[in-house]
Amino acid sequence: MSSTPTARDYNKASVLDAVLSEAPLTRNRLIEVTRLSQPTVSRKVDELLVDGFVVEQGVDAVVRRGRRSTYLDVPGTAGHIVGISFGARTTCVLVTDLRGREVRHVVVPSLEGADVGTIAEWLVGVIEETRDSAEGPLRQVVAALPGRVPSGPNWSVTPESRKTFLDSLEDRLKAPVMLESDANASLRGILKDDPSIGNAALFMLSTVLSFASCTDQEIVQGRTPAFGDLGGVLFSGVGSETLDGLLSTSGLLRFAQGRGLDLEGIEALWAQQQEAASHAEVVDAFTTAIVTAVGAVAVTLDPESVYFVGRLSPLVDMVLPEARRRLAQNLPVVPEIRVVTQVVGLSVARGAAYSGLALAHSRLRESMLEARLEGQRSS
Repeated sequence: MSSTPTARDYNKASVLDAVLSEAPLTRNRLIEVTRLSQPTVSRKVDELLVDGFVVEQGVDAVVRRGRRSTYLDVPGTAGHIVGISFGARTTCVLVTDLRGREVRHVVVPSLEGADVGTIAEWLVGVIEETRDSAEGPLRQVVAALPGRVPSGPNWSVTPESRKTFLDSLEDRLKAPVMLESDANASLRGILKDDPSIGNAALFMLSTVLSFASCTDQEIVQGRTPAFGDLGGVLFSGVGSETLDGLLSTSGLLRFAQGRGLDLEGIEALWAQQQEAASHAEVVDAFTTAIVTAVGAVAVTLDPESVYFVGRLSPLVDMVLPEARRRLAQNLPVVPEIRVVTQVVGLSVARGAAYSGLALAHSRLRESMLEARLEGQRSS
């Protein structure tokens, strides 16, 4: 007997892929998606029913002749995914089933000033509480982190500490865990909502500035966690200020206070009346930083679109007309610039969950194709 996957194995994997992608769907829809024959689809569905990856529910009312077609779905017992947005201020944990449907999410204040082990132990507690009502095995965890954590130890930048954090989570949760940047997760969520996006860049303007980009819908990944950390190395065009010094909430608040503005929070910069001259200086500096950031990615990555998300989005909205005017004076083609409103924490956690779903689906497919070889080894 051959130890390599056969056409039958690939057919079964194709049917599983379609169910995971589109469920609930009928057998007729499965035939359209997989382009397999009706008998083949029926056999593979029956096998997946036995395996526990498919359940039948409901009836397709459109079917008028012959056997009525039931809807096929993925049961909760097939497993679940955890997506995490681990921010400097808040942490969101989102649990979904294998179709990406939300089971539950929670948003809690982030643990500050603790070491890696303590943070991992705390996060595991939040995850376990959130997934308490989920069914089946935990298939994948993806935790989205900012490029730098300004409060407490700067552990997330160090490769060794990131590995310690990753290993601690995997050991406690007994499931595969992947870390990615919050900007990547945010962009992943935008791509999920709009499949027409090809090449794009994203700036997340929150407690710290982070950056992500995609080419042909694929998130660009670097070799190290430092990839995409433009804010700490590029100057903003305003004195010696870096991009992070003006395009992060902590940096901009410090800059505004240095210009004489007494702000209780960064939101006061656009929501409350401020001293005219100082306010104008801060807004102009912010606008310059936006122009510098967009210009830098426009000439290096040539994106079709540039997205801004995060707590400073209202201020980006306010200065965007002037920023576009300045960019048009310096660039032959200005990329489309959009401000995207996202739910703090939850939007990033959703993007992390999408990443986890892709990993889990791929692993299920691989395990299905490897089943023949494993069966031969054990016989």
